[in-house]
Amino acid sequence: MSNNKKVLVTGADGFIGSHLVEELIIKGYSVKAFCYYNSFNSWGWLDTLPKEILENVEIFSGDIRDPNGVRTAMKDVSVVYHLAALIAIPFSYHSPDSYIDTNVKGTLNILQAARDYNIERVLVTSTSEVYGTAQYVPIDEKHPKQGQSPYSASKIGADAIADSFYRSFDLPVTIVRPFNTFGPRQSARAFIPTIISQLLNGANEIKLGDLTPTRDLLYVKDTVNGFMTIANTNAFIGEEVNIATNSEISIGDVANKLIKMINPKANIILDETRLRPSKSEVFRLFGDNKKLLTHSNWKPNYTFDEAMQETIDWFSEKENLKGYKSNIYNV
Repeated sequence: MSNNKKVLVTGADGFIGSHLVEELIIKGYSVKAFCYYNSFNSWGWLDTLPKEILENVEIFSGDIRDPNGVRTAMKDVSVVYHLAALIAIPFSYHSPDSYIDTNVKGTLNILQAARDYNIERVLVTSTSEVYGTAQYVPIDEKHPKQGQSPYSASKIGADAIADSFYRSFDLPVTIVRPFNTFGPRQSARAFIPTIISQLLNGANEIKLGDLTPTRDLLYVKDTVNGFMTIANTNAFIGEEVNIATNSEISIGDVANKLIKMINPKANIILDETRLRPSKSEVFRLFGDNKKLLTHSNWKPNYTFDEAMQETIDWFSEKENLKGYKSNIYNV
């Protein structure tokens, strides 16, 4: 993909989307950022980007659920990185309709417009949650899908719609499936920001849910590099591709590592409100990245410790930490 092509990033105001926009601008791409319309005129995390980056971004405010706005946003672009989604699992338990509207219908809107405009590449963002608790490890792209929460079910639906457009209309779609991405700007509903923000705000008792599940943790800069690599690799058209590290670590081990790095006096206490229903909890995620490694030159550039230190350093800045309500459970 040459740098003079215009790319659209949906969900550009979010965690991974803002990092992707930043990296695309640094690499010289022309970027249109689709941000969720709101009356505050907030562009989410994009508002925190350096001025010299942000002034090169074309902002489009809209709603991914609206096919007309989506069509307008996609009119003059060659490549679409579709990241816009509702992602919080606990919120999906009591508001599942909104997940179907945003994640399934929103993806359909992108695909329909991409088909009409002959878009060159469409990357649809999936999630490792679609696999459910691992039936075997490492989890490759052929692993069965299991909707263990309304959130993961909505993402399975979005992936299936995307795959159907590749098969039915030859739309150049790739389903990109990052495992558990973490780093600066991640929302407080994820467990790493929950732990770090509690510790940095001086808590000696860190409230967490189940400590036993394992996750394949991926630094956000490596995730973004994975997206850009996939967009530039034609072998991935019509494919599902994991971005993973081929490893796992338990939530408890991550928590203890962070306690050691920030406040060794702290200890963990169970907060039952943070437990998922037992049949809904995904107990093991350990991703196979062989497909990505075989067909591209991608590899993680950060060790787990380097990535964790960069994340802590970002949260340690008062202005950043201020945005996190560490004393409440964020669904």
